[in-house]
Amino acid sequence: MAVLLYLDRFCISFAEVFIKEDLGLTDTQIGWMLSAFFWTYALGQVPSGWLTDRFGPRAMLAVYVLGWSLLTGLSGAAAGFGMLLVLRFGFGLAQAGAYPTGASLVGKWMPVSARATANSLVSVGGRIGGWLALFASGPLIVWLTPIGTPATLQRSDLLDVPRFCRSLSSRDDESPTAAVNAKIMNALSRDVRLQVAAGAAGHSVAGQGRAGGATTVRLAHQLTAELNGIISTAGFFTGADVAALPLEREAQRLLAQPPDELDVRQTQRLNRLILEAAYRDSLRKLYGAGWRPMMFVYGSLGLLVGPLVWWTCRNRPADHPRVNDAERRLIEDRPPAGPSRRAGSEDSQFARPAARSQSAADPAPASPSAGQGRGGAQAQSPLGRLVASRSLWLLSASQLFTNVGWVFIMTWAPRYFQSVHQLPVEERALLVSIPPLVGWFGTVLGGMWTDRLLRTMGLRWSRALPIGLSRLLAAAAYLAFLFEPSPWIAVLLFSLVAFLTDWSQGTVWAFCQDTGGRYVASVLGWTNMWGNLGAAVTPPLLIWIVGPSQNWVAAFVACAAAFLLAGMTGLLIDARQPVAAGDA
Repeated sequence: MAVLLYLDRFCISFAEVFIKEDLGLTDTQIGWMLSAFFWTYALGQVPSGWLTDRFGPRAMLAVYVLGWSLLTGLSGAAAGFGMLLVLRFGFGLAQAGAYPTGASLVGKWMPVSARATANSLVSVGGRIGGWLALFASGPLIVWLTPIGTPATLQRSDLLDVPRFCRSLSSRDDESPTAAVNAKIMNALSRDVRLQVAAGAAGHSVAGQGRAGGATTVRLAHQLTAELNGIISTAGFFTGADVAALPLEREAQRLLAQPPDELDVRQTQRLNRLILEAAYRDSLRKLYGAGWRPMMFVYGSLGLLVGPLVWWTCRNRPADHPRVNDAERRLIEDRPPAGPSRRAGSEDSQFARPAARSQSAADPAPASPSAGQGRGGAQAQSPLGRLVASRSLWLLSASQLFTNVGWVFIMTWAPRYFQSVHQLPVEERALLVSIPPLVGWFGTVLGGMWTDRLLRTMGLRWSRALPIGLSRLLAAAAYLAFLFEPSPWIAVLLFSLVAFLTDWSQGTVWAFCQDTGGRYVASVLGWTNMWGNLGAAVTPPLLIWIVGPSQNWVAAFVACAAAFLLAGMTGLLIDARQPVAAGDA
């Protein structure tokens, strides 16, 4: 479930460049599209957690999976910004209950001493999904681009005529596009060359971008016709002409073959991909035709995972036909593992709330009475208890600031590598997929370390230290971007941030299970809500910070500041203070 959760959530981060071109969106609209999911995901956390507490995790998890998978597939049919925004709002609402429901299941099926490790294993599923979304989506978009997609240009494929004219007229001999510019200008008719030069100088091309004025539209028609002649010419570009360009792998393979061995379709695709590499911001991408089929493929996976969840999951050990009495007793007796405790020590203070949590979270099976759902005891709204918990507010603040920094990796790293380092699709996919992969190890190792800290340092610091320390170190990693790293050093720094963030994922869940009692799903939903409010404001915030000037340094400073605040608030939490005290 967690693999599919993150796969469907972040596949759109890689596709956003193609979506922007296909639907004619602005950067601001893309920012709100990425943000829309997090708003409903955040605000749906507590209600969906309450539904899980009320009706049981088995049914609700299956419903959530099928719901978000349907909306993922429908996203591939979006015809405009409004439709896409509505689908993303619904998608966030459908995914909101996934992790609160997962926390409820782990809380019911795992003793306290193993919770952090078990939670980490669930989180690893999410990181695998995030890795797949960034690693597989690029090649999948390329593979799913229909072979019959025309490589010749339509007028609308010239996204920004004035920018294209300026790039084509550049006289910078050191530019990677210098040889390509010269060949194209020599091949254009005299009239079009004069118009391109005038357009680059800003004299005769009225208007901007796709809409443009009458002169722009007329020039776009003429350029399209003459560029299509170039696109259809075998051997027009040589390897020396494009040696400095970041070509897609398909273009590299076609360029390695003799021109007379390429058919018309291959010649056109080669020349079109070369033009896209040279004028990346001015031409619509050929591979843009693959993002819609990709969404259909990812959405269809939920038709398998949803029924699998229903078939394998049970609300509690007592409901599972394969759980025997000895196993059930082992799960239900949940003393925290650790050294002997003195009266008044922090661990002895934890022992009583833990016992209360267990009795409330897993009451003995009984015939459902009026107002009692399949999840067990009657689930009432715990909102008053959530609002009154100081530690829960601190953890929520830590999660909010953490997501501001972490979401950059999952949503804006592809754009960063394209904008700053000009990397082609498949190479970009490889680099942005590495940080989530490294995060796996942080998730598992952090959960094991947290369980070890419980035995050596007690409950409070076994929860506060992993959260606070990991965030402070992540802030330092983001500050290293001030030194303008190379692509691979940037990957190393992103990977360090992902490792440190994931290090305490199991710890956050364990805190919610320690303090939540019968309201574990609602407590985790509360913290997730605030965390994802941070994620919701991040895309528009980064659009504003980076701005037209592409000020990526300011974006990295903002992420570092967010992690600093996350670490400071994380160090102050105290899991010895149960949210549901007195519920026994």
